[in-house]
Amino acid sequence: MDWTYLIGALAFVTLLTWIGIAYLAKRKTEARMDDPNARKSTLATDKDPHAKPADV
Repeated sequence: MDWTYLIGALAFVTLLTWIGIAYLAKRKTEARMDDPNARKSTLATDKDPHAKPADV
């Protein structure tokens, strides 16, 4: 087994891992956007900018 196969496999697994993390974060964000009871972001125009952030 050549070392290039190992490097290629590690790169592929890393890529798939980050794609999975991005997909889960996207689903969580979309679910929060659809929730009318979710706390507003401090960047929202109708929210106090000095309030505690919504995702903390």
